[in-house]
Amino acid sequence: MSAIINAGSINIDHVYAVDHFVRPGETLASSTYRIFSGGKGFNQSIALARANARVHHVGHIGSEGDWLRERLQREGVDTRWVGTVEAPTGHAIIQVTPEGENAIIITAGANHAFTANDATAILSNFAPQDILLLQNEISAVGEFIQAAAQKGLRVVFNPAPMTESVKDFALKQVDCLILNTVEAAGLTGENEPEHMARTLKTLFPQTQIVLTLGKAGAWLLQEQEIIKQPAYPAEAVDTTAAGDTFIGYFLAEWERSGQAERALDLASRAAAICVTRPGAADSIPFLSELT
Repeated sequence: MSAIINAGSINIDHVYAVDHFVRPGETLASSTYRIFSGGKGFNQSIALARANARVHHVGHIGSEGDWLRERLQREGVDTRWVGTVEAPTGHAIIQVTPEGENAIIITAGANHAFTANDATAILSNFAPQDILLLQNEISAVGEFIQAAAQKGLRVVFNPAPMTESVKDFALKQVDCLILNTVEAAGLTGENEPEHMARTLKTLFPQTQIVLTLGKAGAWLLQEQEIIKQPAYPAEAVDTTAAGDTFIGYFLAEWERSGQAERALDLASRAAAICVTRPGAADSIPFLSELT
């Protein structure tokens, strides 16, 4: 089994339950406040581990974040590449409405302590055909992509959050691009899924692309066809980690079976369970719940 190296963010999530998202100039009381482990990278490592993948997390925390490393270890994630730096652990402030929608503000903190040298040094410990998973919540993402390509690793990139800098990355060296409609719009300038899909395939003809559409499901773009996976019905409580759950399960099954359609279905089922539970990492299901 190939190793999956997830170079990604580790955050402390501060979650507030609110009647509606706070408006400019408004002071809004929350009905509950809870602290969770989180960060897109952290969540995706948990999802990979719970999907029975062999995952190594590459990340940085501050001195107050040791409990996050320990949490990853308890989940079965290899944490030898999780370092402690002289910066605060990244954190997020998350508003969650009664409908399960969320609005998130993040502070990078230790997540932005990576350098180009880190990318080269860390990836030198892995073998060609291992898989590097990246999001856009750490520094040196472009350098990680280039170092992985030079090493012969397969690169999977989730460009979240979408920023202008993403367009400067060597995206044609990415083997699999997983993105939602917000991120796809940022890359393509299109607003309709059909147009997004067509433009993405024109821009990245050799890349396997997964376009997630929320309640409308997910599309797999490969060669000349679009495989459409409907979403599984669910009563949403909190959508915070649904995308991360989808990515972890998709990648784990894709690596395990090599069958992208099967991976798409499993990922959709896992995400449907995730949204019925509060929190981020805590809401991610185990593979045993899907079989």
